[in-house]
This record gives sequence, C-alpha cells and structure tokens, in this order.
Amino acid sequence: MLQQTQVKTVIPYYLEFMQQLPSLQSLAAASLDEVLALWSGLGYYARARNLHKAAQIALRSSRAFPDSATALLELPGIGRSTANAIASQASNTPLAILDGNAKRVFARHAGIPGWPGKAAIQNKLWQAAENRLTKVNGAAYTQAIMDLGASLCSSSKPDCCNCPVKTDCFAFQEDRVSDFPGRKAMKKNPEQHKQLLINRDSQGRIYLEKRPPTGIWGGLWSLPECTAVKAVNIEQQLSLLTHDFSHFRLHITPLLVSHTQMIVKEAEGSYFTTNDWRKLGLPAPIRQILEQSVKISLPTTRQTENQDEP
Repeated sequence: MLQQTQVKTVIPYYLEFMQQLPSLQSLAAASLDEVLALWSGLGYYARARNLHKAAQIALRSSRAFPDSATALLELPGIGRSTANAIASQASNTPLAILDGNAKRVFARHAGIPGWPGKAAIQNKLWQAAENRLTKVNGAAYTQAIMDLGASLCSSSKPDCCNCPVKTDCFAFQEDRVSDFPGRKAMKKNPEQHKQLLINRDSQGRIYLEKRPPTGIWGGLWSLPECTAVKAVNIEQQLSLLTHDFSHFRLHITPLLVSHTQMIVKEAEGSYFTTNDWRKLGLPAPIRQILEQSVKISLPTTRQTENQDEP
C-alpha cells in the first residue's frame, strides 16, 4: 500500500484491510471483488490484484508466505527492492533496498546526479546501496533507511541538521541538497474525455460493468461509456469531473439516462442497489459520481413511460 502512496493516506486502508483479511489464508480465500472493494479509492489497483494473486500462489505452493528474496521475486508485483525489504525484515539479513525514499537518500549521500528513473542512474544507486550495507542487524538497517528518507531526508525542506549521516553526505557537505536526486524532464500529460452513463431502473438500481482485468481500473466496477452502448436517451448531465492519472488527465461527463435495456459490448454488467454498489471495488471518481446520483430524484413511472411514446 505504501508504494507511491503516503503513510497518512494508507493508515485507514491498512487498518480496515487487516481487520477484514488478517491472514494469508483469508486473503487467498477472498474474492477479487472483496479485495478491490477494500482498496477502492487508494489507487494503483494492480497492487491489490498482485497481492491477491500472490497470496493464492503462496498458499498453493507452501502454505506460507516465502521469506527469501529469491522466492519472493517469483511472486507477482514484487521486484528486487520489495523482495529485499521483506526478506530483510523477516530474517534480519542485510539486503539492499531502493524504494523511492531510499533513492533520495543514496542520491544525496553518494552525490549521484540524474533522474533515478533512468536505468544507468538506477544502477549507480543500487551500487551505492550495496556499498553502504551493514553487516549485522539487517532488519533495523532496512527500516532505518526507509525512515530516514520518509522523515529527515524528505524531498522538500529536509532536516539536514539533525541527520545522523550528514558528516559524510556529499550533498550536505557541498551545500547542494536541492540538486539531488535529479528531476524528470517535465512534459504536459495528454488529456482524454469520456461520457459515462448513469442508467437507473425503476427501483433505483444502477447499471455497472466490470472492467477488464488489466489496464486502467482493471477488475473494478465502473459506469459504461457512451461509445459502448447502442442507444440511450439523455435526461440530465451532471457536473464535469476531472481525474489525474500518473500519465494522463481524464475529464468525465456523467450522463443520467432513461432506463432502457442497454446493449453493452463485451462487458460483464449488472444492476446494483445503493447498498450493494457501495460494497464494490469502485474507482474513486466513479464512487463520487454515484454518490452524486443518489441525490437526484427518480422520474415518476408515468414520466418514464412517456419517454417511450412517439
């Protein structure tokens, strides 16, 4: 959960997740819908899908979660740094890590210029991490590196005066802390526009479809797009909603449409009551749209019937 997400955002999700799925067995036995519902609003949903799949693989293979870095790398969604961090904490083995915070620490301490997203720069950072490894107390060292980056060696306004490694930190000694790590060249993200349909039946249930298992909002429930539906009668346009992804900006126009038997192309869909859809795995902007739609009154039966009259 902490990958690319701040601690203060993660805490309530983590507590709820652990209360509902406290063990490897319960996580593996849960449906993907249950897992995504607990993750709903946290973003980067591939993490939830990989976590669920990893629990099932681990349970099938050994009935326990692996504790060696080599075995952990075989699980979906776990790379070198995550594998080393887990193994180090589990076995107290000194292993190098390179999460976002650690990259900043090592870039400053070793004076490595350039954007860490580049392979050549990342290789230098891995070498710096390996060179600075402790020989004992691997778990404490790993936690210390993560905490140092999350607290004192922050991206903005770092507290260098209280840093325990300032005496041999290149960036601090050269008064160039703000130069490290290098920044990615900025470019404007492309923008997309979509019309999403809110189709409520006479009971107030809303039609939702499950998105493909991979890609944006993979495996989550969403409103159908206008282009995926054969024909609709638009009743009302709701407020435009803008949502930023890491690589593009999405502008959503929600359209309240009259109840019809929609023909949706290649989608798994169903009608859900308000109580039911609130328990589903929903992207944050879709949940926001649905909550807005709850406040809109349904047309009367006669009005609905009149819409079908010539």
